[in-house]
Amino acid sequence: MAEHSEPGRPPAREGLSLTRRDLVGLAILLVIVGVVVALLIRPAGGPTVPGGETATHVSGYDGLAVATPRPAPPLELDNYLGTPVNLAAYRGRAVLVTFLYTHCPDVCPLIASHLHTALVEMSPRERSEVQIVAVSVDPRGDTPTTVARFLAAHQMTGLMQYLIGSQAQLSRVWKAWDVSAAPSANPDVVDHSALIYGITAQGRIATIYQSSFAPRQIVHDVPLLARA
Repeated sequence: MAEHSEPGRPPAREGLSLTRRDLVGLAILLVIVGVVVALLIRPAGGPTVPGGETATHVSGYDGLAVATPRPAPPLELDNYLGTPVNLAAYRGRAVLVTFLYTHCPDVCPLIASHLHTALVEMSPRERSEVQIVAVSVDPRGDTPTTVARFLAAHQMTGLMQYLIGSQAQLSRVWKAWDVSAAPSANPDVVDHSALIYGITAQGRIATIYQSSFAPRQIVHDVPLLARA
């Protein structure tokens, strides 16, 4: 006897087969859409070290890392107290180099605050293995007085070497480090690169941290930089 179904409904077996085909088609469509969206929102590239190599998440570091660490450019300026500082003198320790200005309304205070938090979260031994260096991007506004006030406000007095200088002196450093620093439409605001460079004990740039970095990234990476 022929099998009958209710009027308007397909046989059970045919309905199940159709549902499976629909699910397979939907799954394929979702995969295609996901790939397209990923391609559309993928960033053009990460930050670069002086010399142009892009840093990415490809190593044991928590920060962005370069495949081949590059020698850090020379850096020799006076700090805000008038004491000469030479980056090469910190060989054997991890060094974090950043570029700030004391009147910055947003990103510079954030960087200084997060660096302070990272130091607090380190063990005494880890703190002894790292030196933080800030270079001014505002030769007019960064004076010994304003720098002293900035460091005190962020509890970084004695913990951060803040280097200042003339326009000519600082411009040479900015160029060597591929750092942009230029006045904006607001004369009190400087448009500048807001990165932190992680330098190994051998004097090579191995990591980069963007201004939105988490203190834990620095805490994790300092021992690695100090032994690299």
